[in-house]
Amino acid sequence: MANLFKGNGPLGIKHRWWVLLFIILNIVSVVLIAPVLPHIQVAPENVSHDPLFSLPVLGDFYLTNTLIMLVLVDILIVLLALGVRNAVRDNALSPKGIGAAMELAVEALYNLTETTAGKYTKTIFPWFATIVILVLVGNLAKLIPIGETFGVLHETHGEGHAIRELWAGGPVTLLNEKGDYGIIPYFRGIPTDLNFTLALALIAVVAIQVVGFKAQGPAYLLKFFNVTNLFKKPFFGVMDFLVGVLELISEFAKVLSFAFRLFGNMFAGAVLLFLISSFAVVNVFFPSFILMFEFFIGLIQAFVFGMLTMVFMAQATKGHGGEEHAEEAHAA
Repeated sequence: MANLFKGNGPLGIKHRWWVLLFIILNIVSVVLIAPVLPHIQVAPENVSHDPLFSLPVLGDFYLTNTLIMLVLVDILIVLLALGVRNAVRDNALSPKGIGAAMELAVEALYNLTETTAGKYTKTIFPWFATIVILVLVGNLAKLIPIGETFGVLHETHGEGHAIRELWAGGPVTLLNEKGDYGIIPYFRGIPTDLNFTLALALIAVVAIQVVGFKAQGPAYLLKFFNVTNLFKKPFFGVMDFLVGVLELISEFAKVLSFAFRLFGNMFAGAVLLFLISSFAVVNVFFPSFILMFEFFIGLIQAFVFGMLTMVFMAQATKGHGGEEHAEEAHAA
């Protein structure tokens, strides 16, 4: 263990000087600029004053800060894919850096899918990996310093902060004093927007049904409307039918479960980070620990969202009740 702190290794002398430098810069920033608690709002804020376009039923469509962050997340994923392609192309047999890291991650996800889904691995794995990567990058992107830090100045009519120009005619900064101004940030984490988590949940649940139909065909409907024994064995047939109705209700419940689980965890983490960062007394050390905590929460939530989708897809490929036994007997 002592060897880790010697030389220029992962925890060597150079890295310790960098840590000391960031601690000093953090202390200086707290002394010179008092932290300002951002405005906490559940709904995403409109960056554009006028709607970009209007739809007949849905109404006006504005440019929101979470939509801008979604575009940034997509760009980051594309850059990540290009980096992996270049790493694999330059070192096809033994990729290094980002190529090696992604190869390890993708192989782990594929093996996990193969263990759960069996012969349907190639059908389910693209959904599983795509959801994990998208949610993971979206969760971690909100930890980038550009999030919730700068944006459009707007009047709050006495419920905001005072402002000060950084230089004559230049940008302004909020002060930790009562005033008439607030900031609508340009970038806000996409998992803190219920619209994103709900849309992703709908996509995941619809994909589960698609995989189920692809695996079982029309017999997949018997999962929700099981009438095979309704006339042969009326009592058990009614019970099977009621169980199918409960299965149908559970599919709609999955949408709410997926959406609110991801939204609740990530929004709560953002609020916690704001509150801790606003305390000047602890601002020097605690935000670093909270950021690390949020990193692991974002990683876990991405894996949980993708894992649940993959497991439900694997379950959708299997028959239910008599259909499953019939398939097994036919296979034997």
